[in-house]
Amino acid sequence: MADAAVLEVRRAVRAPLRAVAAAAPDSTVLVALSGGADSLALLAATVAEGRGLGLRTGSVTIDHALQRDATAVAADAAAIATTLGAEPAEVVRVEVDGGGGPEAAARDARYAALCSAARRHGAQAVLLGHTRDDQAESVLLGLARGSGARSLSGMSPARELDGVTYLRPLLGVARATTRAACDQLGLAVWDDPHNLEAAYARSRVRHELLPEVTRVLGPGAVDALARSASLLRDDADALDTWAAEGLAAVRGSDGSLDATLLRTYPTAVRTRILKRAAIESGARPGSLTASHVQQLDALVDRWHGQGEIALPGPVAAERSCGRLTFRGR
Repeated sequence: MADAAVLEVRRAVRAPLRAVAAAAPDSTVLVALSGGADSLALLAATVAEGRGLGLRTGSVTIDHALQRDATAVAADAAAIATTLGAEPAEVVRVEVDGGGGPEAAARDARYAALCSAARRHGAQAVLLGHTRDDQAESVLLGLARGSGARSLSGMSPARELDGVTYLRPLLGVARATTRAACDQLGLAVWDDPHNLEAAYARSRVRHELLPEVTRVLGPGAVDALARSASLLRDDADALDTWAAEGLAAVRGSDGSLDATLLRTYPTAVRTRILKRAAIESGARPGSLTASHVQQLDALVDRWHGQGEIALPGPVAAERSCGRLTFRGR
């Protein structure tokens, strides 16, 4: 009989895999496999549970080529995946050369490779091994950025990106449980040395801040942070839906927005409408800050004849005759 940690991880993947099987019988799912405890435990559980549901399980290991032994580590992970029954057990080497810092560049390269693999193999979903501890870390990072409810809502259990469905079935499972599951299954775990480097904010949160929060507030702090993320995600989703409906209501046939009607919306909804309108007009999402949105909101709620607002993109917004207009600069 399987040990408790193995069973807990299998229970976590069961419902999302059943949903995939119901929507697409006899289909393929892929697990993003790093060789760490989280993704190894996820892969083992997905192979075991997927087999009973008629699903084929494959793995994709991304070789970022950022460490001296990265290629060997990726090959070892793929070999373990094969022994677990994953087919395919693929290694994809990527070039990490984007902007926004090394973490962001590696993440962008990784998701691009996973998206390509999912399309290549006709996968219905890609499973990611983020745990409850990862979720708690995301909430603390969001608090530090001061970027609102969407940031504090952490990672979503399911997400569509570039036409690919990403699932995170382990968001309710502790990191210690995935480690125990690997021990119980006799799986050799690789510990990424980057996770110990103080240069990375998430690493500092993981090894310094979160242990201190747990020490001060008690062992339930991690679960409480993850639970807060789930509650805030529901709120953020509702506000985003309201904003989408609001944008359609205030937008005229020429694309301009009715400032008088906009002002009737609560601030939390109005600012989302303005942000959505700016992005749809060409403003760069990653560069559009809270300060930009506040300036846009001033055109609606604190109008005193101010001039146009320059937005990244480049896009400009201005108010004239009671309407807000976005245009390229």
